[in-house]
Order: sequence, then structure tokens, then C-alpha cells
Amino acid sequence: MFSAISPGELAFLAASLIVAGAITGILAGLFGVGGGAVIVPILYEIFRIIGVPEEVRMPLCVGTSLAIIIPTSIRSFNAHRAKGLVDLSILKIWAVPVVLGVLAGSYIARFAPPDLFKIIFVLVAVLSALRLLFAADKWKFGEDLPGKPVMVGYGGLIGVLSALMGIGGGQLSSLFMTFYGRPIHQAIATSSGLGVLISIPGALGFIYAGWPKMDLLPPLSLGYVSFIGFLLFIPTSIWMAPVGARMAHRLSKRKLEVVFGIFLLTVAGRFIWSLLA
Repeated sequence: MFSAISPGELAFLAASLIVAGAITGILAGLFGVGGGAVIVPILYEIFRIIGVPEEVRMPLCVGTSLAIIIPTSIRSFNAHRAKGLVDLSILKIWAVPVVLGVLAGSYIARFAPPDLFKIIFVLVAVLSALRLLFAADKWKFGEDLPGKPVMVGYGGLIGVLSALMGIGGGQLSSLFMTFYGRPIHQAIATSSGLGVLISIPGALGFIYAGWPKMDLLPPLSLGYVSFIGFLLFIPTSIWMAPVGARMAHRLSKRKLEVVFGIFLLTVAGRFIWSLLA
């Protein structure tokens, strides 16, 4: 599969992955996300260039993204926790249902058509962006978080959708927490902890999901996880995550909402274009 790529093209791809890793790290710290919204579309283009078949390309991007998010999320979570804004009580309630949701999403990925991943990504990103850009504090379900049964249900849903989107759950959990009156800075800081809960079982689940398709996957892949993408993303993403966290705490609430909203719309537009094309 790599025989038709020149050394110059391989060098360009490697440099692109390294730069993308740095951008991913900044976004992980800035928005409390694992960076999957950046990783997935970048990997999609790279895997397209090297000739990965369409039927496995998108799930390979998602699974690789979840693997990359593991160290990035840990780094981002530690940086936010040092600021004292992480609500550990929420993470304790969500721990089990989120992991179970991720495992369910990984199982679905074994049989789902490639476009399902893109459609879910677009729907969630657009909803989140509209809420942040135009509704401000008007879209609320309540002034405080709901009871434990509702929280558990939301946790399971966040796990399923995050696994199918290849994200660390930051977009979904931040949206949920702001619907219930939590400040955006606290929502982002707490959401960073979900990346740890989602990425590890998610990556393992996508290894399982892609195992029957190993003959279609590129070299150095284990199921739907590419170790080439994983190894080249990791160094700069870990290095830059604390930079993004420091940026988040310097921005005002409204500026952070606007930047996050524009970021999500940009990602959604990329996948809409891909679906139409």
C-alpha cells in the first residue's frame, strides 16, 4: 500500500502528523476535548492519500483517534485539575456508564456503515456550536445537575456517541453541563477527565471491531488502530496540551464560548462536505 508513495510524500505526511499533533494538544487543553475533532479529519485525508479503502477508512480514523487521545487526555486532565476546577463528583457518577457506553459504541462500530460516523459527528457538533454561539445562557434544562439516574443515562449516551465519533467526550459533556447552569470553564475542565474514561476502552474496542478487516488495513495497524498515526501524533500533542489549558483560563467566558462554537462549526462543515462529495 505504501509502495507508490515517494520519500518526499512520506516526509510530508510525517510532518503533517507532527504538526497536527501539536494543534491537537492545544485544543485538548483549550476546550477540554481529546482532540478527536481535529485528529479524525486529518487522518481521513492522510489515509485517503495512502490508499486505505473507503469501507475501513473512517473507522480506522476513529479508532486511531481514540488511541491518540489516551495520553493527551491524561495530560490535559492533570493540567485542569491543577487549576482546581474539575468536579470529581460528576466523573465518579459517570465512570461506569460512560465506559459501558463506549464498549457498546465499539461493538456497533464493527457493523456500522462508514457514513454513520460522519453523520453523528456533524449532528453533535452543529448542536453544540449553535448553543454556544447564539443561545448563550438561554438554553437551559435547569439551574443544577439532575439526579443520579438521569446522570447515569447521560453518561451512557455520551460514551456511545463518543466512541462512534472518535472523541474524548469533551464536546458532549461540556454541552450537557452548560445546559444545567455549570460555568463553561468548569464544564471544560471536568470534561477533560472523560477523555481518560473513554479513550482506553474505546481504543481496545476498535481493535476488536477492526480485527475481521485486517486484510484491508495498512501495515502496522491493529484492528482499527494505526500505530503510525499514534506514534507520530503523541509527542507534540502531549507537549502542547498544558499550553491550551493555560489559554483557556485566560479567556473570558463569552470569548471561550465563541471560539469553541466556531471551532465546532468548522469541523462540522468539513464532514458535511465529505458526505456530499
